[in-house]
Amino acid sequence: MVVMEGTRRLIVMRHAKAGELPGGPDFERALKPRGRSDSASAGEWLRERGYRPDAVVCSAARRARQTWQYVSEALGGRPQFTAERRLYEADADEVIEIIGETPADVGTLLYIGHNPAAAGAVATLTGREPPFPTAAIAVIGIAGNWSELGGGAGDLLDSWTPEH
Repeated sequence: MVVMEGTRRLIVMRHAKAGELPGGPDFERALKPRGRSDSASAGEWLRERGYRPDAVVCSAARRARQTWQYVSEALGGRPQFTAERRLYEADADEVIEIIGETPADVGTLLYIGHNPAAAGAVATLTGREPPFPTAAIAVIGIAGNWSELGGGAGDLLDSWTPEH
């Protein structure tokens, strides 16, 4: 697939490093200091590369929402933000289906979610699965409409992982 100028971009990000919550619900796990730092670094990387989302769809889990908080502080701008409960336990195919609901006027979408679904979505869309530790990012060029997403629908344009 050849990505042409003016195509859509999907930025797939795995939430940053979270701590444990013994006896508490997994959904409420919060970021560790490293997770906050990695999220800010991710936002800086996105800003420096010019990857500015028009919209953000994020798992409603606390650690994913906090990841966006720190990314957005470093990235700047005010894209449309949606915390989506369905992304919390979604598999890769369900993530792609939810992303497919993105309005047609969104040129660049940032998805923040969980593994193995995040890495699986990258692999399904591009045929390649880059390393995907916490806070990892894959930027995918999509030639068609969001509603047409499926296997092989995109090209891996760029990727980033935190330095440790």
